[in-house]
Amino acid sequence: MTKKIPVYIEMHNQIRKLIVSKVWKKGEKIPSERALAEEFGVSRMTARQAVSSLVDEGMLERRRGAGTFVASDKVQENLIGIPSFTETIEKLGKTPSSRLVSYHAKQASESEATKLAIGKDEQVIVMERIRYADKEPICYEVATLPQTIVRPFSKEQLTQHLYRTLSKSGYEVARAEQTISATWASEKVAELLQVKRESPILRLKQVSYTKEGHPFEYVRAQYVGSRYEFFLEATN
Repeated sequence: MTKKIPVYIEMHNQIRKLIVSKVWKKGEKIPSERALAEEFGVSRMTARQAVSSLVDEGMLERRRGAGTFVASDKVQENLIGIPSFTETIEKLGKTPSSRLVSYHAKQASESEATKLAIGKDEQVIVMERIRYADKEPICYEVATLPQTIVRPFSKEQLTQHLYRTLSKSGYEVARAEQTISATWASEKVAELLQVKRESPILRLKQVSYTKEGHPFEYVRAQYVGSRYEFFLEATN
């Protein structure tokens, strides 16, 4: 005798077909669990089980205060090597862009001086940017650069193509130290990245070094957790 498939699995399979066949498109909000229960003729508990199983699989995603959506493809950055954000987005066939929030010179803070191996009385350039993939905000980034290194370059050269600008001038980007943690979007970051306040955020801190071992960039970046992920391959 063939074992009967649980009702929530049958509903799961039907919803999955709607997603795979693109009847429900990526990024689209799906009906509420109450509406789904009525549409499929099941209890709300069954509808919740079906939706939860698809969330666990990564085909659906819940957004606090907004509802449940068909999961969009995330931008994936490989943690092996030091690709720039622009290169990462271009390799995915998407169009990278950025919006400058602020750009100014100031005296280095204690943490900035430590990370960049400079004196506390030295000047740095700080630039805040929003980074986009196909016009969708992905990351809010604050980068601090020693003025002694970037003084020869224009504001446009540094804000639009930092790594390319440095490379053309003989600075070879050799390695980076990265720390990744999880947090929630503050009111400011949520507004800049067009997400709900307290949405999941991936926070990255990075110090980049030249071939000679000199730190030239200290970055604090916050990525939308539902739009970006980091990939690391480990081997023995």
